[in-house]
Amino acid sequence: MQSPMMTRVRQTFDSPHIKDVEAHTRQTILDSGVTIKPNARIAITAGSRGISNIALILKTVVETVREMGGQPFIVPAMGSHGGATAEGQRALIEGYGITEEYVGAPIHSSMQVTELDSSGLQHRLYMDKYAAESDGVIVVNRIKVHTDFHGPIESGIMKMCVIGLGKHALALEMHSLGVYGLRDLIPIAARKIIATGKILLGIGICENAYDQTALIQAMLPDQIEKTEMQMLDWNRAHMPSLPLDDIDVLIIDRMGKDISGLGIDTNIIGRMRIVGEAEPERPRIRAIIVDDLTEGTHGNAMGMGLADFLTKRLRDKINFHDTYENVLTSSFLIRGNMPVVLDTPREALQQALRGYVRGVDAPRIIRIRDTLSLSDIQLSPAALAALKGADVYGEQPLFSADGELAPW
Repeated sequence: MQSPMMTRVRQTFDSPHIKDVEAHTRQTILDSGVTIKPNARIAITAGSRGISNIALILKTVVETVREMGGQPFIVPAMGSHGGATAEGQRALIEGYGITEEYVGAPIHSSMQVTELDSSGLQHRLYMDKYAAESDGVIVVNRIKVHTDFHGPIESGIMKMCVIGLGKHALALEMHSLGVYGLRDLIPIAARKIIATGKILLGIGICENAYDQTALIQAMLPDQIEKTEMQMLDWNRAHMPSLPLDDIDVLIIDRMGKDISGLGIDTNIIGRMRIVGEAEPERPRIRAIIVDDLTEGTHGNAMGMGLADFLTKRLRDKINFHDTYENVLTSSFLIRGNMPVVLDTPREALQQALRGYVRGVDAPRIIRIRDTLSLSDIQLSPAALAALKGADVYGEQPLFSADGELAPW
């Protein structure tokens, strides 16, 4: 097939952001009223998500805790990511620039946990052993709409208290209960963990539609749930989106856990792929093609089952051990299914048009870099025609001569 000509379009979103992330982080901690006893050993969480400015934010938290008299250290707080190994989880956060040299504090990575009192709960309760043995924990995480479920509490501080600090052991407990466990039981479990007094402070982060740090808020334990709900509402109102509800083929250059926990944000593509759970009403995409994995995902292709076609480039980068450990822990197995694999993106598009878009003379095709990067996108002529008032700034072929995606 000949390479379709694509028009580059710029979407404009509301973009409030923090200009001085370091100063803002320090000030919100000092303003929170948190008390740190002299020489108290303070565990600071680092998760598996790619969060804008996360290394700088954690470095500032470390420095501020030390100024206040504490002895800070970092603990990787994630469930089954990094192959569910201490070494793998340390490597993940170091890939985000969170190294001992940069943040100025030791990293204590372990899969060992301490069991907590779980009376009144439907499951056992655990905490990372280093965090449990500390004098207090500061939980740092991005607050955003979740890719598995929707409710008043989704992805943020309370989830990090449970599945992040609970490591693989508690991730297995919660995911074994399906969406009910994640949506309904995580808030209950988080309240019990917060009630132990071990959590000193939560620091919530929100990003705007351009992946810029927009909000950083420190919150005392009794403020965490209410403040997180408010920040989640802000995130919902400032999420980016695709410009059309009806799309024939979506081409995604790359996926990865540094983009989204599923590699591809389900809220952007309108696919959940969880047995028994309703699919989103929009957008409606007939076929999705993904071409590559990010370096930051370390071979974890969790979420590849959200696509219909992959390229050999992506498949050859998959670390199946880490991917399947993540998929099996989640219990949402469809998301780990291998889509059809073809040599090049051009072949994938040919087969997508053949198998999913029959009888459409002028398909609506959209190309994006990833589901975090939606301001600069490419549209086929039919997609452009359906989008009125687009900010157009260039035209280019979709493919290069060898059938690969043309550079942006």
